[in-house]
Amino acid sequence: MAAFEFKLPDVGEGIHEGEVVKLHVKEGDRIEEFDTFAEIQTDKAVVEIPAPVTGTVKELRVKEGEIAIVGSVIAVFEVEGAAPAAEASEAKEEGQPEKVEAKTEVSAPAPAASAPTSADKRRNVLAMPSVRKLARELGVDITQVTGTGKNGRITAEDVQAFARGEQQVNAQAVAAEEKAPAKETAIQRTPIETVGTEERIPLRGIRRTISKRMVESKHTAPHVTLMDEIDASELIALRKWGKELAAERNIKLTYLPFIIKAVIAALREFPTLNASIDDEKEEIIIKHYYHIGLAAATDNGLMVPVIKDADRKSIFDLADEITDKANRARDMKLDPSELKGSTFTITNIGSFGGMFFTPIINYPEVAILGVGTIKEKPVAINGEVVIRPLMFVSLSFDHRLIDGDVAARFLSRVKQLLENPKLLMMEMR
Repeated sequence: MAAFEFKLPDVGEGIHEGEVVKLHVKEGDRIEEFDTFAEIQTDKAVVEIPAPVTGTVKELRVKEGEIAIVGSVIAVFEVEGAAPAAEASEAKEEGQPEKVEAKTEVSAPAPAASAPTSADKRRNVLAMPSVRKLARELGVDITQVTGTGKNGRITAEDVQAFARGEQQVNAQAVAAEEKAPAKETAIQRTPIETVGTEERIPLRGIRRTISKRMVESKHTAPHVTLMDEIDASELIALRKWGKELAAERNIKLTYLPFIIKAVIAALREFPTLNASIDDEKEEIIIKHYYHIGLAAATDNGLMVPVIKDADRKSIFDLADEITDKANRARDMKLDPSELKGSTFTITNIGSFGGMFFTPIINYPEVAILGVGTIKEKPVAINGEVVIRPLMFVSLSFDHRLIDGDVAARFLSRVKQLLENPKLLMMEMR
């Protein structure tokens, strides 16, 4: 029998670390090669990590809820015969030291013959990818930030506090961190007074990622929201006619495919809403492709599957793909590649009865369209009050890139196309 050290692999998302959401084995269990060993939460999705060998789990070096660093040893297997030499030796040389460095580097660099480079320090700091990105955007050297999270992990709040000057860093402070626990330099928060029965639930998995993303978006992009009402009379009639044709193909036709087509037509006229900002290079990136993100509510939190090249797909194609991805999102069966690359996002709360709201931009995008319910209301038409079905829409945009008049004209164009859906036929390519 031989010992095999299993390192957390790079799951292809360019991540530095991930949260252990679920372990599928316990110490003493036997596992077959390619069986699911654990589920790791990245910034994109929950990824299943397979066992690299067949053997018995001798030791688990991570627990559920902990942050594991790519390349660190997360388990030791007992395998028959000799362990794969290259991977075993590589794990011993690289896995354990990296884990140790990640814990100590937050406090102070360890004495060494040659000082580590700034790149080495950044790699060994405990921080989620979204937090590292926030630090770059704020011009903060993340190696100088004191982490107040678990095991000294740096949070978005730590980076923001440093940027505001609420964390003082100097040579004496860095040296003192070796002896002083991180909580001594943490931001002092007012204790929450308990006045009744309460329950504490760990902020983990997708909900944890969502919370960080929302803070990052609101902190980075100055949000402005425009709202309008759309007469959905003709859209309702068109969808009613199309539902019968769609049913013959076993397709569920909703309003969303029509909204996507209207949005794409408007994006072609106002390309700055289909863009992002490269803050490091100070460049505006205009996207000449249309990957539409669709916010989907799941039991685990909000997910945004992406409809790639939505401009090249028919109404029926879009309807079929929307249903498929929404179902797989709820079942946590989406591949990480299906959750990235969107250029513009649509979030729909209409089925829950909401009207106007202020959606948060899916950063690094620069705009998001929120669609509310359709409700009959009195409106004035040609001097007469009539009852019409109105769809309520809200457009949030990044004011760094998009001026109010551009956003207003974009939303007006979407409104025009949805109120006169026959015009969509003229816009389709």
